[in-house]
Amino acid sequence: MESCKPTTMESQEEENLIAAAKQILKAVGSGKNLTHDVRKVLMDLSSQLSNIIVTTADKKEEGECISEVEERLNVVQEKIMSWEVDQSMIWSSGQDEAFDYLHAVDEACQLIVRLESEHLDKQEEDKGLLRRAHDVLQTAMARLEEEFRLVLVQNKQPFEPEHMSFRSSDEDGFSFGDDSMEESFHRDSVSRGSDESMIDLIHAEVIPYLRFIVEVMFNSNYDQECTQTYIGVRKESLDESLLTLEMEKMSIEDVLKMDWGTLDSKIRRWVRVIKYFVRVCLPSEKGLSERIFGEGGFSSLMCFVEISKSSMLRLLNFGEAVSIAPHRPEKLIRILDMYEMLAELFPDIDALYSDDSGSSVRNECHDVLQRLGDCVRLTFLEFENAIATNTSVIAFAGGGVNHLTSYVMNYLKILTDYTKTLDFLLDNHSQNRSILLSPEMSPIKDDEKTDEQSKCDNSVMAIHFQSVASILESNLYEKSKLYKDPALQHFFLMNNVHYMTQKVKSTELRHIFGDKWIRKHNWKFQQYAMDYERATWSSILALLKEEGNSGSGSGSRTALKETFKNFYLAFEEVYKTQTTWVMRDVQLREDLRISASLKDRQSHYIVLTEEDRFIVFVIALSEVAFCVGETSQEATVKDMDRYRTTRLERRANRKRVDDNVNINIVGPVLSL
Repeated sequence: MESCKPTTMESQEEENLIAAAKQILKAVGSGKNLTHDVRKVLMDLSSQLSNIIVTTADKKEEGECISEVEERLNVVQEKIMSWEVDQSMIWSSGQDEAFDYLHAVDEACQLIVRLESEHLDKQEEDKGLLRRAHDVLQTAMARLEEEFRLVLVQNKQPFEPEHMSFRSSDEDGFSFGDDSMEESFHRDSVSRGSDESMIDLIHAEVIPYLRFIVEVMFNSNYDQECTQTYIGVRKESLDESLLTLEMEKMSIEDVLKMDWGTLDSKIRRWVRVIKYFVRVCLPSEKGLSERIFGEGGFSSLMCFVEISKSSMLRLLNFGEAVSIAPHRPEKLIRILDMYEMLAELFPDIDALYSDDSGSSVRNECHDVLQRLGDCVRLTFLEFENAIATNTSVIAFAGGGVNHLTSYVMNYLKILTDYTKTLDFLLDNHSQNRSILLSPEMSPIKDDEKTDEQSKCDNSVMAIHFQSVASILESNLYEKSKLYKDPALQHFFLMNNVHYMTQKVKSTELRHIFGDKWIRKHNWKFQQYAMDYERATWSSILALLKEEGNSGSGSGSRTALKETFKNFYLAFEEVYKTQTTWVMRDVQLREDLRISASLKDRQSHYIVLTEEDRFIVFVIALSEVAFCVGETSQEATVKDMDRYRTTRLERRANRKRVDDNVNINIVGPVLSL
């Protein structure tokens, strides 16, 4: 009975309302003039009636809306849940099926937005519908996140850098003073300039699908999950690219522990890898991010930086480790290669990481470049110091070109490839330099300079290179004192100064040292050659000169024979000694032969009997004496054997003459 009371009461109230309305209509209909108060009451009543009518219509439309949303949600849910049973990649079922799934997910997102915008969640019934829509969307997002990852991984293009060889075929490194450096050590031929191109990192046909996934996930407020998935996949792929390029991860401690041969090979590879990485890998990676997340957008930039930052810092950390390692001279050229390459790539790196999120990479690149520049300066100074402190306790065998001389001059020749870089880096260290000079190495006066020579001398490279050459000459001068034979001292200095001069004249070093330096050292070489000649032959030829004006007679003839005997013994001793000396330069040997014929020519008149062996002997002196330094000792022995054969033949065929035969005076005989 109690359950019927509300219905009875509502019916009674409705009857009373109808009766009241009829009374109002009757009163209004009979009244001709309505007062202001009556009109106001009627207007309020009319407004309330209109609201009642609209509310009734809205409730009817609202019911229809709920029904439509629920119907659409059922279809979307069925589509999404059907793929929860099948865990295979949706894309593998075909492009149409994949895009249908994405459209279903996108519609679920739109239904949620519609439900939330119409505030239907005020009723318990509508809250349940909204929760259901959220559950469907959450299921779809988890599936899309995995789908996004699988499509990225399975459609990745294999990384095969073309036209670039990163295999280790490098020679072993060399140490300071190794004269094989000229053949084994050279500047790597890494091309300069932006001649690289972008590569496809994933198959192009999946790009639209990936972009649609990104759009749906971003519209559903799952942007963080989407970007983290993308960053994880692409970061791993970029790290694998570095491993393919044989640039494994190394700590600073690992680099510092490396022997020079291994480090030399690593630096060579680093120069090639960082160029390819910055010019090809990074632009391709940034381009892929822009194609998927939109060009210039915050998400694409953020993803690119997060993907590439660790790999880029790994490369830069290697440069930092090299810069803080001990400054050994043999590292200089490799460090210059690193500095020049990083300086060349700096504008590219600055453009790739132009926004605030990439500032850490830009700053680290700048810092490493500065450290490498400092390392170049310190290593060059260490190079000079190593030359000055390179001492020997044993004389260099044969008086030939010392290993230190060939090493330093070939090193300087290679450094000419880095003229601009060295001019820039050494500019702040070119003043107040003290050059170690021996007493015999005083410079030519400044008033002898020409304009061109002055320009050459005043360049930063010229100042430092001439300093190195002067330090080397001082070192050689001290090394020459290790020889007890004065002739060998001059021979050693002649060989080495000649080598230095020829190396400058025949290479790009000529433009750095200048003609004045070359003239000065040509003069030095000639002085050493004259000193060598005098020290070798003056005492021997003095034996002949003493008998040059002797008269005839048996006593004089006996003295003459004794003189020639002493001459022969002295010459044999010189020959025996100097055939062990080294002179590899063929032209230098020829110049010395010419010098023996034309320079310091003296008129020695020698008494000659019927036996012309003595005059032949003296003439042979100018031919045999300067056979020192043949490439092989056999060549020298061959010359002397030929001379001895000639003597024997002439002795066997000579004509006997009377002891009283007249003595002939012949001359002049060529002498030193």
